[in-house]
Order: sequence, then C-alpha cells, then structure tokens
Amino acid sequence: MISKPWLQSYPKGVPATIDVRPWNSVTELLLQATQKYADKTAFTSFDTDLSYRELDQKSQQLAAFLLNELHLKKGDRVAIMLPNLLQYPIAMLGILRAGLIAVNVNPLYTERELAHQLADAEAETILVIENFVKTLEAALPHTTIKNIIITEAGDCLGALKGSLINFVVKYVRRDIPSYHLPNAIFWKDIFKKPYDFDQSKIQISAEDTAFLQYTGGTTGLAKGAELTHANLVANVAQCIAWMRPILQDGQEVITGALPLYHVFSLTVCCFCFLSIGGHSILISDPRDLKHFVRTLKKHSVSIFIGLNTLFRGLLTREDFCQLDFSKLKLTIAGGMPTNKTVADAWQKTTGVVVTEGYGLTEASPVVCINPMGISAFNGTIGLPIPNTEVILRDGEKMVAPGERGELCVRGPQVMKDYWHHTEETKHVLDAEGWLATGDVAIMNEQGFFTIVDRLKDLILVSGFKVFPSEVESVLDSNPRVLESAAIAVPDDRTGQAVKVFVVAKDKTLTSDEVIAFCRENLTGYKIPKYVEFRDNLPKSNVGKILRRELK
Repeated sequence: MISKPWLQSYPKGVPATIDVRPWNSVTELLLQATQKYADKTAFTSFDTDLSYRELDQKSQQLAAFLLNELHLKKGDRVAIMLPNLLQYPIAMLGILRAGLIAVNVNPLYTERELAHQLADAEAETILVIENFVKTLEAALPHTTIKNIIITEAGDCLGALKGSLINFVVKYVRRDIPSYHLPNAIFWKDIFKKPYDFDQSKIQISAEDTAFLQYTGGTTGLAKGAELTHANLVANVAQCIAWMRPILQDGQEVITGALPLYHVFSLTVCCFCFLSIGGHSILISDPRDLKHFVRTLKKHSVSIFIGLNTLFRGLLTREDFCQLDFSKLKLTIAGGMPTNKTVADAWQKTTGVVVTEGYGLTEASPVVCINPMGISAFNGTIGLPIPNTEVILRDGEKMVAPGERGELCVRGPQVMKDYWHHTEETKHVLDAEGWLATGDVAIMNEQGFFTIVDRLKDLILVSGFKVFPSEVESVLDSNPRVLESAAIAVPDDRTGQAVKVFVVAKDKTLTSDEVIAFCRENLTGYKIPKYVEFRDNLPKSNVGKILRRELK
C-alpha cells in the first residue's frame, strides 16, 4: 500500500479520486465542447476569431478530405508542423475525428531532426506551414512522406487580412525560401468542396493512440510516447478537478503563448480549457514580446499559462507592467523550474501568485500541481493530482520524507509505451505501471514535492530538453573535431544553457565555427551558448568522458 501524505494537504473541494473516463476519447471531449459552446469563440489569432461551431465544421471537412481524398485509414500517422495558428486546432481535431494519430513536430527542427522523427513515426502525411517547407523538402528522401499539405500564415484569417499577411510574409519579409514540390496540396483547396463524412462510422477506442508525442529517452534519441485517448482524457479530467473551484464554464480567457506542439500546452491550454468552453488567445511567436503585449492589451485574460523564461521577459517591459490585470485570477507555470525572484516579481506586478506544476511527456503530461489560491510562491511542484501515485526511489528502495530519490509516478495518464522502442520502454516503465521520470525530488511531511536535481546530464533550456549525447554526436561528426562533451550551465534568461568542451583536430577551429556547425544540425535551443577548447577531456578507466568533472 502506497502512503499518500499529500492527501492531507489537498485543497477544499478537490477529491482524491475522480472518474477518469468522463469522455471515451479526446475526440468525444472536443466534439461535445463544439456543440455545447457552438456560438462562443474558441480561439483568436491576429484579431481573427474561430468559433466552436467553425472548429467543428472545418475539422469535419479536413477529416473527410483525409479519409476520402488521401485514403488514409485508422491508425495512420499525420504530422503537424505548425506554430500557434488557427490551422492547428482545426488540423488536430480533424486528424483525431478521422481516427488517425497526430504527430506533433517542432517547426524549427533542422533537416536531420525532422527526417528522424518522420521516419521513426512512419508518417505518410504532413501538414506544414510554408515558411518551413524548404526544410521538409530536404528531409523528404529520408522519410516515408507521400502527402504534403502546405498552409500559409494567413490562410484562416479571412480573404482580405489573410491575403495581406501572406503577401507580407512572402514578398516583404521574404520568409519563404524557394521550394519545388509540384504534388503538394494547399490548405485552402481542401475547403473548396464538401466531402461525405459520417462521424458515427469512425470507431475510436479509449485505448487507441491519439498522439505520438516525441521526447528524449534514456539514450537521448527522440522517441514517440504513445499517448492514448484514455491517457489524455484522464489528465484533462484530473487537471479540471484540481482547478474546478475557481473555473467558470464558458467564461475563461486563456493565453495561448506556449507552442501547442508541446504537450504541456496541448493538454492544459488546448484540451482542458476547450472542455469548459474557454477562449484561447493564440500567440504565434511569443519571442516577439512587443506584439505579445499589444495582444494582451486587447483581451481581459483570466488565466495565464507560461514558464520562467516568458515571465522574465515580460516583466522587463514597462508596457506589460502597465496592463490591467484585474481579471487575471490564475497563473500556471510548467515546463521548467520557476525562479523565486521571477515568481515574486510576477506576483508584485500582476497581483497573482505563480502556481507551479510538474509533468513530463510520458505522463500526458501533468503529475503534480500546487493548490489553487496559495498566498505566495513556495518553490515546490505541489501535490500529486487525483488518481495519481508518486514514490521516490533510491534504486529499488523507497526513501522517507526529506530524503532524495528518483520521482516515479503511476496513474491513468501514464503513456502506453514508446513507439517501436520496446527496450527503451522497459527502462522507464515497469510491470507494475511505475514510470521512472529521471528527476530527483524530495517530499516534505505535508506531501509537497520539490525537484532538486536531474538524473544523468539532462539540460533544460527554456523548458525544452537537450540531451548532451545528441549535441556531442553532431559535434563529433565535424571532421575538424576529435571529441566533445556537453554540459548544462546556469543562464539568467533560459534557466540553463548548453556549454561544450571541444578537443579539436584542427587547432585553427574557432568557437564561432563550432556554433555555426551546430546551427546547421540542431534546433535553436540545442545550440551551444559557450564553447571551451581543451587539449583533452577527463575520462574513466574505460574511456568514458566524465561530464561531472567538467561541471
């Protein structure tokens, strides 16, 4: 029997156990919302609204196209390579209601990263924004892709505004590299004619895989966590039960700044708040803080979802600090540890405490959340949510409160497995359903957990995982590099940054050249910020590089 001291600290009105199957599938959850809140706005992007009714209609058209024109069948994988635009929720729901599996893809992936993920997922269809088609074109020979659907940034913004934005992106900003894909399908053409579609004929089981959500594993290679409809529905129900005392159905306005291709944003920003008729304000590029603040000024946001990097950036802006926060009642943080100085400054500016949580892709993702309504940021990741068990292990032994151990979680939100990676699944998921997270934590007597360290050498850059082995593999492929090692170093802006130690074959090799080489092969957040040259690297007696000595 697992001891659950956290139950004594549960907020009033939050049950220890709930019904984790209020819907049979994510599809059912979303379609119920489109019917119940049909006349309300589901998403806003670039001052253009998408109602729940329009989300239903457009996603149905897309689902029909995928089945009737592309002849996809249940279980086929469809990749979505989009930033936060109105096309994303339409595509996501269209794929799910057709009985297909969605594969989220970071639009900023390099050719190498994209080719690996698409090939691993065995995806034959991809929806991609035109800005990144050139990367896809380069990766295509190494993938199984047969169908390419291309969309432009303005395609869902109305005829006049959409055409203007597409013109600016292509001809003024010149953000579209030339490409040649004569057989590609264009998003707008999909919606020019009706297709037969009967939702009742699409049989979707709770145990069917809904998403292949890619993450790093014990070896650092990207693997697809199979998140079933049951996993995701359970996590939505768990999160809503936790937040229910402060939520008002059909009334909440949410910031959608975190990318929807990231599981934290997908579950919390998208599924959770769609289920209660929320209105999400999509931000396609949260790095453009000036535009972000202008958007916030137009909307009375009640729920702000972000992470430390975003909070810190906004707090440096006078125009943000002068906004009206009278409607804001909840700020949720995840994805990376929140700095207390940042959290305190956020509370002073907005009047709202940062409520930090914890999760991981393999848990759909939410495991722990702090109670709603705490008076101040406490530096913990909170309490396990309903129907969730957490233990701390040192090897096979469970540790006592106050002692460090690897955080392991069991619950209905834990993934099915890693797609086509049976051995890797066995490394993290045991026969009793316990998922080893790789994070070292401490639990206090009240049941609050605090993350104190990372197992192995995982680097967290703005909440994104960077595995040193991947960075090292890229560096070592450079003919001018003999060997390398990557570690995490503290960074005021991103929490951690990547630092690499390089032993060069060619002594004329410079730091700028090392970084330029990485930029060609790695996504931006994985690129080293610091380069240090060494004559040799510390090694064990079997020749393994000792990163801990470099730290």
